[in-house]
Amino acid sequence: MLNKSLLIRFLLTILIVVQVIFFDTQPVQAAIDSYVKRYLDAEIPVEIKLNEQGELKKFSAEDLSEGKQMFAKNCLNCHVGGANLVNPSVSLSLATLKGATPPRDNLNNLVAFLRDPMIYDGTSNTLFCRQITDNWMSQQEVEKIGAFILRAAQKGPGWGVEGIKN
Repeated sequence: MLNKSLLIRFLLTILIVVQVIFFDTQPVQAAIDSYVKRYLDAEIPVEIKLNEQGELKKFSAEDLSEGKQMFAKNCLNCHVGGANLVNPSVSLSLATLKGATPPRDNLNNLVAFLRDPMIYDGTSNTLFCRQITDNWMSQQEVEKIGAFILRAAQKGPGWGVEGIKN
């Protein structure tokens, strides 16, 4: 009985080693979110406005899907569908983002806002949006959230609809 137990342990150990070597070292394909695929028209990399000079940066469907996941985890409580539950008159629509001071309709300015949230007119900090510090998320992660927000504002049906009632 003891030998049978040792043989089973040995075989399980071999199975685990094989799994680690052959499966865990393979690159993992990021899943493309169905919303990104269906509504954000991102089957090929899309160009997102980088700055006020009009330079562009490309983001893949995987990047946008990761941005959507991080948005859902960290922003969705106040910004369902691009709305703003705290201040319904200031949504995440493209027009509203563009009207902010400074305009938040480009990636650099939106990331700057996420790093140091200011009220809509840019005169003071807001306590309603959480500051995304470098210790919390990398630049690349924050850019993916920003790219998702901007692409959703461009293409997402009903994204940032104004006039939500309190």
